[in-house]
Amino acid sequence: MRDDGDHQHIQPVAPRGKTPEAVARIILAGFDRHYSLFRYGAQRAKSLFESGDWHGIQQLSRERIEYYDTRVRECAMALGQALRGTSSAQTAPGTDLTPEQLAYWQAAKSSYIGLLSSHLQPECAETFFNSVSCRILHRNYFNNDFLFVRPAVATDYLDGAQSAYRSYYPLTEGLLPSLVRLVADFGLAAPYQDLPSDARRLAFMGLRHLRRSLPRGLGKRLAPDCQLQVLNTLFFRNKGAYIVGRLVNQTAIHPFSIALLHTPSGHIQLDALLHTSDDLSTLFSFTRAYFLVDMEAPAAYVDFLATLFPRKPKAEIYTTIGLQKQGKTLFYRDFLHHLAHSRDNFDYAPGIQGMVMTVFNQPSYPYVFKLIRDRIAKEGMDKETVLQKYQLVKKHDRVGRMADTWEYSQVALPRSRFSTRLLDGLRAEVPSLLEETDDLIVLKHVYIERRMTPLNIFLTSASDAALEAAVRQYGQAIRELAAANIFPGDMLYKNFGVTRLGRVVFYDYDEIQRMTEMQFRRIPPAPNEEAEMASEPWYPVGRNDVFPEEFARFLLGDARVRSAFMKHHAALLDAQWWQECRHRAAQGRIEDIFPYASARRLYPQKPADSIPEPVTTS
Repeated sequence: MRDDGDHQHIQPVAPRGKTPEAVARIILAGFDRHYSLFRYGAQRAKSLFESGDWHGIQQLSRERIEYYDTRVRECAMALGQALRGTSSAQTAPGTDLTPEQLAYWQAAKSSYIGLLSSHLQPECAETFFNSVSCRILHRNYFNNDFLFVRPAVATDYLDGAQSAYRSYYPLTEGLLPSLVRLVADFGLAAPYQDLPSDARRLAFMGLRHLRRSLPRGLGKRLAPDCQLQVLNTLFFRNKGAYIVGRLVNQTAIHPFSIALLHTPSGHIQLDALLHTSDDLSTLFSFTRAYFLVDMEAPAAYVDFLATLFPRKPKAEIYTTIGLQKQGKTLFYRDFLHHLAHSRDNFDYAPGIQGMVMTVFNQPSYPYVFKLIRDRIAKEGMDKETVLQKYQLVKKHDRVGRMADTWEYSQVALPRSRFSTRLLDGLRAEVPSLLEETDDLIVLKHVYIERRMTPLNIFLTSASDAALEAAVRQYGQAIRELAAANIFPGDMLYKNFGVTRLGRVVFYDYDEIQRMTEMQFRRIPPAPNEEAEMASEPWYPVGRNDVFPEEFARFLLGDARVRSAFMKHHAALLDAQWWQECRHRAAQGRIEDIFPYASARRLYPQKPADSIPEPVTTS
């Protein structure tokens, strides 16, 4: 399996030699350059937050997604220059390695392992080695003995010169002094609005939660040496910064996160306390933009975070903290392990198959595989357009309402694990993306995405209460996407999914466009009865024209759905609501869309100057 990505031309670093050890040093120097720039980006995020530069943070987040591929390309160019004329290292496209070449690259890998013995990001450096090697060697990437298929350097108990987290003792030092010092120690270069008052509210909310968690009384259950442990650096995303930590009481771990906001007056205010695993899981969701966080030893951060939301795989944790390439490496290893320890076959995913993508899954595996059809049935849609839409989503603020995807090429799957129905279908629908051997089916390009229950299926069997909650979430998803300058395009229920926590998420991206590209119009009155009854509209329709009052015709046929929709989201049928959203997006407004419920806020309030029927916190 190989990962894909766009690349920019960067002047390469100077090559240092041709021996296997020199190759290892060139690759590690390339990785070290990448990671130093990665950390510098997180450090810039801190200064941007302090100054309230939200557009700067969003721009930095978009740019950082390309950092890895840029550095890989830079390093591969340098290595290619160093290896020019070194026959023992070079290989032509489409050819296998000779024994001499295989020995050369195995020696380079061994030298590389030696260089990582005291490295603070060895797992990420191994992934970088794989990426550069695959670019240099131009061969089938799924069967290379010299790659790091499994980790060679352990990251257990790995930590930097400064510990990944620091500890406070609230029963010894006093709860309020501990909280004030805990927050102040992050050293933000902006004044707090009223940190002592915020700390008192924080303590009150935290103690109230703990009393519910410790029913026999707080004093009887908290050990004298209980600790508040927090990761050493802040997590930045959009307009928020987050302290992430845990209360450790004997063997019990209580996760928490403290949300910080930069107020219009230029002050920092504590805004919310997230205090459950589900709260933290939502904060670190696969439906949100990646965090900007400065980590000397990322494995130590991931190990800490894994104790806060144990259901989330480490592959997803690495991805949410901006190390998505390492996340893809771990995902592949987890996937291979699952294949080896399961028996069910790949088959079409439940739900209505789309006109653009073919989607299949393995019932026991919580992800789906999406392939772009060779013959796309939608007018005006082609493969290049679909690729561009997915790239737009990757770089855009997903506001908790669009699923992240992992993009791969050369994915080799056991032929025996495909159902006959699926294999016949893939041969008919995506023949250009298939390579077949006696034992393998190789997918040349595929998107892999977290599996959700399709909303149309969920609504069919939902109780009245569950249906109303899902329809409310559906409308809220549309509102929040619109606030983030995204028009979903095809808003049919089959294009939305319901997560484990009941959130409704959009996952069909082939028709999305920016709100600022659309024209939202009212349908003008018909000039006569004949025009109103005609099959063709009596009014001109531009390519990007949208008539929201038409949504009811294809969304609200079910009486229960209609009742719930009109109760919560009737405004979505009004062109004026959409026009005002578009106007705000055109002004460059970045709306307040919080990754936590209003009940978690220390100062519950509606966002000021909100869009019509405001985007609520969720």
